[in-house]
Amino acid sequence: MKLGCIADDLTGATDLALMLAREGLRTIQTIGVPRPELDLADADAVVVALKSRTNPAQEAIDLSLIAAKALKQAGAQHLFFKYCSTFDSTDEGNIGPVTEALLPFTESDFTLACPAFPANGRTVYKGHLFVNGVLLHESSMKDHPLTPMRDSNLVRVLQRQTNLSVGLVSYDDVEAGPDAIRSAFHRERSAGHRIAIVDALNDAHLRDIGLAAADFPLITGGSGVAMGLPAAYRQGARSGHASRTGFEAPAGRSVILAGSCSTATRGQVRAALDAGIPALRLDAMELASGATDAQAALDWLKAQPASGPALIYSTATPEEVLAVQSKLGRMNAGEIVENTLAEIAKALPALGFTRLIVAGGETSGAVVNALDVDALAIGPEIDPGVPWTRSLAGSDLALALKSGNFGAPDFFLKAWSMLR
Repeated sequence: MKLGCIADDLTGATDLALMLAREGLRTIQTIGVPRPELDLADADAVVVALKSRTNPAQEAIDLSLIAAKALKQAGAQHLFFKYCSTFDSTDEGNIGPVTEALLPFTESDFTLACPAFPANGRTVYKGHLFVNGVLLHESSMKDHPLTPMRDSNLVRVLQRQTNLSVGLVSYDDVEAGPDAIRSAFHRERSAGHRIAIVDALNDAHLRDIGLAAADFPLITGGSGVAMGLPAAYRQGARSGHASRTGFEAPAGRSVILAGSCSTATRGQVRAALDAGIPALRLDAMELASGATDAQAALDWLKAQPASGPALIYSTATPEEVLAVQSKLGRMNAGEIVENTLAEIAKALPALGFTRLIVAGGETSGAVVNALDVDALAIGPEIDPGVPWTRSLAGSDLALALKSGNFGAPDFFLKAWSMLR
């Protein structure tokens, strides 16, 4: 195994697995630490999906180290810690604390941090993160219900999370190519920095960064920085390109479960409603009071036409989210909705629903846990960073697990055409 990857949420893991498979590494994604009986012998890369992004920092560290140990025992030569391309975190972590714990585990004293993903509008310049050309703190991420991002300077953001010194490899170094990037890494390390934020404005930058960092025992970043790793690891790797066309899926009914409140997902919900997809909105306050529940949603779902998808969503505006959080508490409000969507998901296979789109990282984690899915095969890319997948154990399901921030407005409409 060339690369063992630890992702802090499920959709981020799927995004990374797609990137590695598309670039030629034979890749398996697991939900949680891989089962001992799961055969990983033919994998060039294994991506472990955790649900640690919003956990307390020590819990995230413990989960990440358990995954790291399992990957090392399975033969991983390098480790990759994957987090969101919008650097989702709080001043307490978890990006800094987990990186700080993984460095000594890998017997290393220096690594990089690069969340850039230009295909989805995430770029880093002079250490500042931009989302579709807008500084992070001016983007919709400033209103994220769990990890509001109010500072675009990633050096400052990361420095608040760690005792390790944070440096910067800026645009001029990156633009000059892999050798210059290697020299910049040496410069930052010699200056006493242990983590370096790295600028990237395009895919060519990401490929060069990957080549320059390929020998690092530990790499951290978004899925984009992994783009250059397969080329560096190519020797001895097996062909593992992800399909770019149709995808064999089990016969059955289709459903969309949307828990994300991101701008992208709100647009996708609007497009689905405008297209006439049958839809049911879950209200957190009604769920909390008992006025409605998962069974009521399932009863509604069973009554919908079997000829097309149906949509169950809790997506809301930032103002609506804040109002609910003020009454139920920030974490409790999210958990009520997640638990309900998970309860709905658990009942779906028995009702003949085998094709699922799930929107939101936290929601996706709750849903696959409820479905007892612990390994995925990677299929074709629907939109940048979002593939169809198929479960490798338990119920036979086709799953599109979408980060809340990813996908075009018509994502919920066009994804079904890729299934055979």
